[in-house]
Amino acid sequence: MRLDKYLKVSRLIKRRTLANEVADAGRVLVNGKAAKASYAVKAGDEIEITFGNKPVKVKVLSVEEPRGKDVARELYEVISG
Repeated sequence: MRLDKYLKVSRLIKRRTLANEVADAGRVLVNGKAAKASYAVKAGDEIEITFGNKPVKVKVLSVEEPRGKDVARELYEVISG
């Protein structure tokens, strides 16, 4: 699954266009490296998103498309933030 789509379906970022802009601006790191919106997210990846001056770091548990908004939190585990 693409990084921008993953950020949207996991509800880490509200809209896919915003996720696309944030990723292309270099404010999203995957495994410590800047990643573009087209990066293919895999289970086990660590994603760090910088919102202002507060970074949020999560570990990807699943890249399966969720069946509802209540299960979106099961796609990742918050490490810090």
